[in-house]
Amino acid sequence: MKEILIISNYYPPEKGAAANRIEQLALKLRQNNYTVSVVCPLGNYPKGELFPEYKGKFWVTENRENITVKRLWIYPSVSQNLLVRIVSVLSFSLSLFFYLMFTKTPQKVVVQSPPLLLSFVSVLVLSMKQKKIILNVSDLWPLAAIELKALKKDSFSHKASLFMERFIYKKAALVLGQSKEIMSHIHSFFHEKKVYLYRNFPDHQVAEIDFETTEKQPIKLFYAGLLGVAQGVLELCEKIKLEGLNIELHLLGDGAEKSQIEAVIQSKPAQKIFFHGMLERKDLHEKLKGFDIAIVPLKTRIYGSVPSKIFEYGSLGFPILYFGGGEGEGIVLENNLGWIAQVGNFEDLNEKLVSISKLDKNELGLMKKAAFYQSKKVFNLDLQIKDLIEKGVF
Repeated sequence: MKEILIISNYYPPEKGAAANRIEQLALKLRQNNYTVSVVCPLGNYPKGELFPEYKGKFWVTENRENITVKRLWIYPSVSQNLLVRIVSVLSFSLSLFFYLMFTKTPQKVVVQSPPLLLSFVSVLVLSMKQKKIILNVSDLWPLAAIELKALKKDSFSHKASLFMERFIYKKAALVLGQSKEIMSHIHSFFHEKKVYLYRNFPDHQVAEIDFETTEKQPIKLFYAGLLGVAQGVLELCEKIKLEGLNIELHLLGDGAEKSQIEAVIQSKPAQKIFFHGMLERKDLHEKLKGFDIAIVPLKTRIYGSVPSKIFEYGSLGFPILYFGGGEGEGIVLENNLGWIAQVGNFEDLNEKLVSISKLDKNELGLMKKAAFYQSKKVFNLDLQIKDLIEKGVF
């Protein structure tokens, strides 16, 4: 049986799209007769503190669905203090460096990027050990950091990040990119590099949809996921206008902006915004059955980024109200999945909400079925993995 190692900064029982998509990759490779192992930090995300089962431990080896998961020490933090965040990233980087240096690893290794420092450390050691490095790029750093104003252009940190970015592209045997923009970006540096499109498709294995639709209830818009700066959910709560509309907004998740979001909701009761906290994946999908439309926002248009929520919620049969710009707009429009509002333009978003509020539940029911069957046909993880295996990627 072929062996493969996956290196990631996130893995279940941690929550969020990043952990889910890496687990799905691991499980699909296992189903295709690979012996899969994963190296990741001790579970701590998104709260930035170790889960109870990992406290007081320096490393843990687990078996999750026939996948060996090795968790290494980290000093966890989601602090806004830059120095504390740097210490946190460096702590796992050091753990990972020594693990890769002194532990026998398979010949094929999938390295997740970002975080950029972790992928740089991994690629540095693995290239010295002459491993086949499969770089899985889900966002473009440092470009995304510049667009989010988290990094100053031409600063020392920016220049160091650019060096690390180009180093990992150069040393990788091949690259998986979650968007066509990522593929173009990498080819702009290395024209001959083998780069393959690998979308973050879900694996819900849902044969039919089962929605709870009540005609007299308002239309229930929802966001489920990370409540961080990039998603812009705080600004959404501040600027969305639902007063007088037959629409509610329901939020599910956790993250750095959680407390601020809760404060805004309490200060604007007339806006009909409800916060449900973080739910387990199974409980989340059960909760979503009573909702109607998924909103997928980004604070700003981020080159290379395609939110996996488009695929996630389209595959569950939800029409999408997309508010993130970039390549995601084309995916929503081409597959007739819902509505587009210009990223950052809340006047446009609120106009779309006015028209959505006039839909009846029968119309929404038809849209849900159309989204479900189109997504099932187009966003197929099994076919995507099979195609990549046939091309010799893994």
